Amino acid sequence: MTTAPFAVRMLGITKRFPGVVALDDVTLEVRRGEIHAICGENGAGKSTLMKILSGVYSPDSGVLEIDGAATRFAGTRDAEHAGIAIIHQELALVEDLPVAANVFLGRERRGAFGLVDDRSMEEECGRLFAQLECGVSPGDRTGSLRVGDQQLVEIAKALSLEASVVVMDEPTSALTESESARLERTIQRLVARGTTILYISHKMDEVFRLADRITVLRDGRHVRTVDKTATTPREVTGWMVGRDIAGHEFHHGRPRGAKILEVRDLTLPWPEHPRGYRLKDISLDLHAGEILGVAGLMGAGRTELLEVLFGAADDTWTGTVCLHGDSVRFRHPREACAARVAMVTEDRKRLGLFPDLDVTGNISLCSLGEALRGGFLSRAAEEQLAAGPVRDTGVKTPGLHAAITGLSGGNQQKCIIGRWLLTRPEVLLLDDPTRGIDVGAKAELYSLIDRLCRQGLGVILTSSELPELLTLADRILVLAEGKVTAEMTRAEATEARIMEAATAG
Repeated sequence: MTTAPFAVRMLGITKRFPGVVALDDVTLEVRRGEIHAICGENGAGKSTLMKILSGVYSPDSGVLEIDGAATRFAGTRDAEHAGIAIIHQELALVEDLPVAANVFLGRERRGAFGLVDDRSMEEECGRLFAQLECGVSPGDRTGSLRVGDQQLVEIAKALSLEASVVVMDEPTSALTESESARLERTIQRLVARGTTILYISHKMDEVFRLADRITVLRDGRHVRTVDKTATTPREVTGWMVGRDIAGHEFHHGRPRGAKILEVRDLTLPWPEHPRGYRLKDISLDLHAGEILGVAGLMGAGRTELLEVLFGAADDTWTGTVCLHGDSVRFRHPREACAARVAMVTEDRKRLGLFPDLDVTGNISLCSLGEALRGGFLSRAAEEQLAAGPVRDTGVKTPGLHAAITGLSGGNQQKCIIGRWLLTRPEVLLLDDPTRGIDVGAKAELYSLIDRLCRQGLGVILTSSELPELLTLADRILVLAEGKVTAEMTRAEATEARIMEAATAG
């Protein structure tokens, strides 16, 4: 490995955006055929660096070399022709098109008379999904897929290019453990045939399981590049955040208050599916000051459960939901919000962000009544509203008027959480809230959630990361194929017990 030539060299790369130096004289050298991990907090510059490599951005200064030859990409097509493919963390799919059409979008295969050859594309797409060991059909409407399956479509899209360099930006952020394991097997097959992988991840277990070398960025600067065998996860985390982050369990000593929420025999029909239901006979209780974790594989019903409780699901559900002992049936999220129930959705891009609004507008959106002065919206009052959540959740932003789309994914998520905290909820529904968020930001959010619980907030938390549930939750409910298969206290729970219950179907 040490004598392998460089597939990619990025020398002295600098990139500025209005008010922000995203990259400051960064150098990255990647050997041919290696898996090279790139680590750093949200906003460290990882994605910007990879977007320069893939032709999305041009650097303000610096040199890019591919296989020893200096080059400059005018766009993504140039990068693709040079053998570079990127799997973006933020999905870029056309939801109304079939899966196969998305995989070959802009590169459609043609048959007789120049007509689009749908059959050929579907056959190749099927081969790619077989390689990924997933059951998505090439003919499925992309918008009907859950975010985890959409992530697999993005991965298949990159693999279809047969690139010599593949950039993977948080590829497992929306995948279950079994799906992540399948992807890792695919990565090993790619490397075996000579593909170079640049792998961005916040998950240290993934990084140390897969990578040959690790590069750490912080605040747009290169910190260091090391062989995996010469460091430890804790040391890398310290380089990422500039401080040591020790492991914590936040549930100890947290007092449990009165019962806030009670759910009995909740069933959500699914007429078009052979199973007939998305949820079946779900019962649970939630107390003030408690975090109830919900575990389960993709498709187990975690998101659907939270959507029913928030009034965002099909109104055909049956069963009983009581809030403070009173029966409720929310038919719209505004009703849930008025009852002091809030939800942070799994897919922030489609369901959480308002891209035309700035940071202040996104945070204050559900609390604008508090910013009215004399019947008119006061921008100063709105800014004052937004400033608190920005401070409390640790949002990194050039200012309150910065474009929300200019923030990293983790900072966008913090803005969404801050929005709902302004509504002063009593029940907070968190659907995989730390997806795509770095370890430093996770620690800050864990502390914030713990602090809110100690003030009496009740939280229902789903997560695709079992260590997260074991770190935060007081109790854990496990779903498999829409049914509760286990409920256990934190003291009883282990990753093995949770996975056993999650695969019980």
